[in-house]
Amino acid sequence: MFLVDSHCHLDFRDFEDELDEVVERAHEAGVGTMVTICTHLSRFDRVRAIAERYDNIWCSAGVHPHEADSEGEAATVEALVALAADPLVVGIGETGLDFYYEHSARDRQVASFRNHITAARETGLPLIVHTRDADKETVDILTEEYANGPFTGLIHCFSTSPYMAEKALEIGFYISLSGIITFKAAEELRETVRGLPLDRLLVETDAPYLAPVPKRGKRNEPSFVAHTGAMLAELKQIELDEVARVTTHNFFQIFSKAERPT
Repeated sequence: MFLVDSHCHLDFRDFEDELDEVVERAHEAGVGTMVTICTHLSRFDRVRAIAERYDNIWCSAGVHPHEADSEGEAATVEALVALAADPLVVGIGETGLDFYYEHSARDRQVASFRNHITAARETGLPLIVHTRDADKETVDILTEEYANGPFTGLIHCFSTSPYMAEKALEIGFYISLSGIITFKAAEELRETVRGLPLDRLLVETDAPYLAPVPKRGKRNEPSFVAHTGAMLAELKQIELDEVARVTTHNFFQIFSKAERPT
């Protein structure tokens, strides 16, 4: 079995004392490829260093919407495009809108989001979208920008409405599922996932956050993505090996710059 953790944060301090062991446990669990996601451009060198240190770990370049006030101005189209030229950078983001916490002003989140979209369009790399309590605004921006010129991308850590999924799929996006689909209170989300096309789904951890059942309450790590895959297999009534095969194929379709391990 070969799984991909399409979204984790290995540069976070939660992992700094045992990163070698975390990566080894992921490999032992069948997780052969990971993408460690950039949330601050000021930390990009640290993110990239992890991707350089380990085989089959890639990275992204971007500014999380929480950081749009402090780092959004640095995330110019030119800066993102320049970072995207790095051989280890396979995606743009994570970016998007978070109107739940609103750690940054909405207008700055929107401006940063649009810059990331333009960079994704110019580079051909997939846009990694975070959206929370902002379905309509996210859909409106993606639809408007897509009409100005196509780009690829995915909704990461999908936990929102069928409307968001439908509109994302309409413009060719993929949907990435996290451990949230295993949570006891997530039956409505599971019902939505049952109706999503398997050939447009990825799995992720968003580690160190959102540890899946049966690891709830623990620090999440890439090896735990197998539990999310198992839940997806249950929802689709197929074997885990088939989920692994299809989601891995989907990953390398959208993250086409990442090299499949030999």
